[in-house]
Amino acid sequence: MKTVPGKFRAAVAAAALTLLTACAGMSGIGSQAHLADAAALGLPEGQTLAPAAQWWSALGDPQLDALVAQALEGNPSLRAAAARVVKAQSAIGMARADGLPQIEGELDAQRMRFQENYIYPPPYGGSQFNMGTLQLNGRWELDFFGKHSGAIAAAVGQARAAEAEADAARVLLAANVVRAYVQWARIEDQRAVAARMLAQRQHMLQLVHERRQAGLDTQMEVRQSETGRADSRTQITALEQQADAARNALAALLGQPRLADGIAAPRLAGFKTLALPDELMADWLGRRADIVAARWRVEAARGGVQAAQSLFYPNINLVGAIGLQSLGFGNWIKSGSLEWNAGPAISLPIFEGGRLRANLRGQTAELDAAIEDYNAAVIQAMRDVADQVQAVQSLDIQRTQQAQALAAAEGAYAIAQERYRAGLSAYLNVLIAETTVLAQRRQQVDLAAQSLNAQIGLAQAMGGGWQPTAEQAALPQATTAAAH
Repeated sequence: MKTVPGKFRAAVAAAALTLLTACAGMSGIGSQAHLADAAALGLPEGQTLAPAAQWWSALGDPQLDALVAQALEGNPSLRAAAARVVKAQSAIGMARADGLPQIEGELDAQRMRFQENYIYPPPYGGSQFNMGTLQLNGRWELDFFGKHSGAIAAAVGQARAAEAEADAARVLLAANVVRAYVQWARIEDQRAVAARMLAQRQHMLQLVHERRQAGLDTQMEVRQSETGRADSRTQITALEQQADAARNALAALLGQPRLADGIAAPRLAGFKTLALPDELMADWLGRRADIVAARWRVEAARGGVQAAQSLFYPNINLVGAIGLQSLGFGNWIKSGSLEWNAGPAISLPIFEGGRLRANLRGQTAELDAAIEDYNAAVIQAMRDVADQVQAVQSLDIQRTQQAQALAAAEGAYAIAQERYRAGLSAYLNVLIAETTVLAQRRQQVDLAAQSLNAQIGLAQAMGGGWQPTAEQAALPQATTAAAH
């Protein structure tokens, strides 16, 4: 039985010592951040009653449904997001290809003159010959320490995050289209209030002229009434400009320079109330596309840490080549021109000036940042829900109280008009009552729009009806990246 040569044993021992040294080089570097889970956030187990996928349809406006569909189809920002998804998905294929055997062909044919005063002996020195090489080269990097699997995990995380972010952009776009449509309706209702007030002021101006001719009023009351009428016309002109701007904003969301002809102006009274949940359950964390995107960014960062850790270990490759090489093309395809080689190639970092530790520290910092970004996204999303729930509830109360105030103001205005017609009150009292009514009517429109916007905001905060695909939902269990 042959014994292992002493030189071989020494080489193996040196390699093992180097391995241990390399592994120890990662000590002290590890993730310090922790993912916030449902229990830590106070979310009870169960399923949230999420908004429907097309929640805006519950508003009961078919024209709005068509506009949202058009925006989701033609918005340039969404198409750009889709292109980014394709790019991120292509990185998965590239990362997987790096872990598979690589084979390339080489063909080299050239005519060459050998030097007379160099290493080539006669009759080669000073002569010209044809040289040819035809061979296949192969290489397979074995993933014993997680380099390729870490790179694949990072690429998958980035791709899933890009997909979820594209979906989050769709949710945001749909909500913004509905908001722009409601804003247009608010302006149209304000125009209606201004037009109604203009008609009232026109009627009052006629009455003041009649009283002036009868000697019951002076020119001052006429001028006051004319000022009110001019003010109403100014408001209508300003609201017309705002309506144009609202239409332009809506057209931009649709990816169009202007709205198509035939789109009717909406009115707030035509919208139904959205029925939305106001309680969050544990599964809600997977119903928000932006939160899922942030979670996949964490997994991408974990893959980066794994790949950085693998660089401390040996890089093992299987390499080989087979082909033909000859001096003179006539000998190229002869059996004697065959050459081949095969075997392992192992490389190991021994001294790299701290580059690997610095790289691992940087990748670990990216992981910590991704975890904290996720935690911040969750907290902000929970705040969004809480704010929108409170806004919906508060606006319901405000609208009830404001309706009572409007009824009282309109009653006082009617009384002031009757007393003025009867000569029992000055025209100033009519103006004061009219100003109060106008303010209440404007507030009624604004509160109705604010209520709808709060409902829209709550639908968006609750996830906007988004449902993750099976791939997006297949998140690994939350763990802290090991630092070895």
